[in-house]
Amino acid sequence: MLDETARFGAELMQPGLTGADTEENNLRPKRLEDYVGQEKVKQNLKVYLEAARRRGEPMDHILLYGPPGLGKTTLAGIVANEMGVQIRVTSGPAIEKPGDLAALLTNLQEGDVLFIDEIHRLSRQVEEVLYPALEDFALDIMIGKGPSAQSIRINLPRFTLIGATTRAGQLTGPLRDRFGVLLKLELYSPDELSRIIMRSAGILDQPITPEGAYALATCRRGTPREANRYWNRVRDFATVLGDGIIDRDAALLALKRMDIDALGLDELDRSVLRAIIELYNGGPVGLETLAAALGEEAVTLEDLCEPYLMQMGFLTRTPRGRCVTPLAYGHLGLQPPAPASRPAAPEDNGQQTLF
Repeated sequence: MLDETARFGAELMQPGLTGADTEENNLRPKRLEDYVGQEKVKQNLKVYLEAARRRGEPMDHILLYGPPGLGKTTLAGIVANEMGVQIRVTSGPAIEKPGDLAALLTNLQEGDVLFIDEIHRLSRQVEEVLYPALEDFALDIMIGKGPSAQSIRINLPRFTLIGATTRAGQLTGPLRDRFGVLLKLELYSPDELSRIIMRSAGILDQPITPEGAYALATCRRGTPREANRYWNRVRDFATVLGDGIIDRDAALLALKRMDIDALGLDELDRSVLRAIIELYNGGPVGLETLAAALGEEAVTLEDLCEPYLMQMGFLTRTPRGRCVTPLAYGHLGLQPPAPASRPAAPEDNGQQTLF
């Protein structure tokens, strides 16, 4: 009876793929030639993979960094497929203790890929165990405590670590130096995003026109994840409110229903700009003050809104706080304020002015 209960519990805890997970995995390219965009990264990675295959060695350790949603996880899976090996996927916060990392490494086979997402969030104790594993393919483990404690070394198969991070500056120097290949992923152009949307539509047999795909691509912040996410929602609108075909009119209608404008700004982005303009006369205003005025967390504004608003030239950071630009006034249909006139010099009170 106990064995049956344990077996049932193990089956219950096994992760399963939902329909959304399966669909997302089907959309991920499996080969380098199917990966759209990042041409410089692809060309260099193609050389590194071919050189490793010719030498009969595992691929060197790779660090992928760049904004979220650009395909770092997809690229790690492509490396494993190109090398014909298995991939184990985990994340930095999930590896809490050195023993967790040791369990992952000892279960790898020769040439396997270990992918660690958000690798900058590894704890210092786990990093110390990872250093000899990356350099010498060995684990140094302490057994026992006090005077009877001893260190043993466990040899590991040669493997490839692929680390992904959105904040490369938070990686410690010793960890960053142990990666042989550093690849930076850039934001995608509208043409590249349009090709990704057309590819996804072809896989799922969704009728779509090039104009409809481009209308979606121009407002999705240069990231394939955002493009595919909103493409799925536009497909819902086209199915229910239209004839099932995603053309330019259907795409624009769906984006309008979701409060997405032609440049990809959503309601929260526009609320940030309007708050700075209407409440603080265009800035400067501190991040915490702005977050309190909007009822949002400061980290939400800093991570979700500010990067894209700054890329579009709508927002600037100054030592005193955030300021909007004349471009933001124009996008919202507002008139920028006239330049403030220079104040008159104060009357001389007998003391020498500093400025």
